[in-house]
Amino acid sequence: MALALLLPAALLLLLLLYLGFVRCFTAAPSAVFQCRERVGAAGFQPPRDAWGPRLSGQPLRLLVHLANTAFGQFCLVPFLMRQNNLFLLRYLHIYEDPTFFPVVAAEAKKDKPETKSTAEILEQLMEMRSPSATSGFSFREILDYLNSYRTGELTPTQIAENIISLLEDCEKSSPPLRAIVQWDKQQIQMMAEASTTRYRNKCPLSLLDGIPVCLKEEIKVVPYHHRSGTAYLGTEPETEDATLTRKLREAGAVIIGVSNMHELGTGTTGCNPGRFHGTTRNPYNPNYFTGGSSSGSAAAVAAGLCPLSIGSDGGGSVRIPASFCGVVGLKGTFGCFSAYGSHPLSYSTVSLGPICASVTDAAIAYSILAAPDPLYPYGLHQPKPSLSDVLTPDLKGLKLGVDWTFFKACDAEILAVCQKAVEHLQALGAMVVEVSLLEMEEVRVAHLICILSEMRDFLQPDFNHHFQDMNLETRANLALASKFTALDYIKANRQRSRNMRFLKEIFATVNCILTPATACTAPKIHETDLETGNSDILTTIRTIRYMQLANFTGIPGLVVPVGYTAAGLPINFQVMAKWWDEAVLLRVGLKLEQFRGATRKPAIYYDVFA
Repeated sequence: MALALLLPAALLLLLLLYLGFVRCFTAAPSAVFQCRERVGAAGFQPPRDAWGPRLSGQPLRLLVHLANTAFGQFCLVPFLMRQNNLFLLRYLHIYEDPTFFPVVAAEAKKDKPETKSTAEILEQLMEMRSPSATSGFSFREILDYLNSYRTGELTPTQIAENIISLLEDCEKSSPPLRAIVQWDKQQIQMMAEASTTRYRNKCPLSLLDGIPVCLKEEIKVVPYHHRSGTAYLGTEPETEDATLTRKLREAGAVIIGVSNMHELGTGTTGCNPGRFHGTTRNPYNPNYFTGGSSSGSAAAVAAGLCPLSIGSDGGGSVRIPASFCGVVGLKGTFGCFSAYGSHPLSYSTVSLGPICASVTDAAIAYSILAAPDPLYPYGLHQPKPSLSDVLTPDLKGLKLGVDWTFFKACDAEILAVCQKAVEHLQALGAMVVEVSLLEMEEVRVAHLICILSEMRDFLQPDFNHHFQDMNLETRANLALASKFTALDYIKANRQRSRNMRFLKEIFATVNCILTPATACTAPKIHETDLETGNSDILTTIRTIRYMQLANFTGIPGLVVPVGYTAAGLPINFQVMAKWWDEAVLLRVGLKLEQFRGATRKPAIYYDVFA
């Protein structure tokens, strides 16, 4: 039986390789052999055609087996790397000193007295929520919970009991949502009862008191298993909270559990066939992926289980699932949110961040969770969160940069909606300035080298001792990572220095950079994906196209829902800003929310107030 399955798979793989070799050797020489001298910085060029078949099931098993053999390491993997231009940096002379961590000191602010406290600004933001937003469907936001608690209409305990019932129900549905993969009834009840008592005594701890939240499984949460999407990590319940977990507890939040994720953050779909996890379903259409790797965090918010969740973002892993699930995602400046207590899967590209029901909720999470942490050195000198300019009625005075060639490298439906979103921002008084994002193909390759090399370094013991316990896609990506050299890594970090310099020059002339969030919408789930996972290089490239720059250079990025495709899948828009200027992202994001108009109700949605 096994032979009968393997023979067709082997023939298929050989055919794909043959077609790839034919493509390679019939291509123009310039497409195969890269220039070895950097002639000069160039604006975005549409990437040369990448190549890689979509594989799942037996063909994927065979590919992974071959990739981790001598033949694979010396022939197959280098061939695939060359086909996808991953040797690009080897042919370039880059003279800048390497930057191994994208840490940038905050600019000294001009003397401008704060007229209102952050708490006052947040209260005013919540009061400004448009009444029209409630005329049709709208996600339950933090304000909705606070109003219910403050008036006594509902208590955190009642909300918690509803959520517990829904957590039980949503795993019985077909297919199950698989957003929250670990939760404990007594833990939820204990936190909710303590919050109820505080509201009864009129002494809530913060705007997050009583608010249900979940955290990605990559982040330590007592007493859950710290598995990071695997079947072998976290064999014992966790005994120490991560810094962000502790801050949420101190703010009075009700942690409803830990959320699902793409195994070890090695993919962008959220597909996880592991025995403890299963693949999270997209609330807008359960036959489509949520995006990853913070898949469960985005699905939990979009499905109404909580208005706030925490994810991590090393290659779009907050912003991609937020975009595919039609909610808001914020990747802070590198170091803004402490990553102490999360697995250091990639220490130079990962930033933690909130996934939320609205931009206002993102502002609340940012103001409470962003702070220096003595246990996390990269954000020790960050400025105190400031929201003083968020309340402006328009966008006059802001300059928004767009590289139109880069902007247009996406699906037609996405482009049409996002171009109209730019016009909306212009109508509010912003000036759109054409900019040139330099060496973006180098960014793509260098970011991949950094994140995969760092993952391979952290996971080397696991690769040696738990290889068979890993999902197939993880094994394939780590096989690829093993072919990067120390010279590749150093050169990638030299490239980081260049791109950070380019961005500093751009942000001297504009306040923000605008792009679509992703170049494609959520990909469809194939039946074999649920059993073996999948490998789809072309979709991955399109998914992370607009994500990598922020991860590579450490700048913040915010994605906001702006529309839907004809098939009803969400479309999000991205705003990026200079280091430590999250406030301008929130200011622009609030205006983008006005553009979308009606919010469509997800196919899977739970009203925890009912």
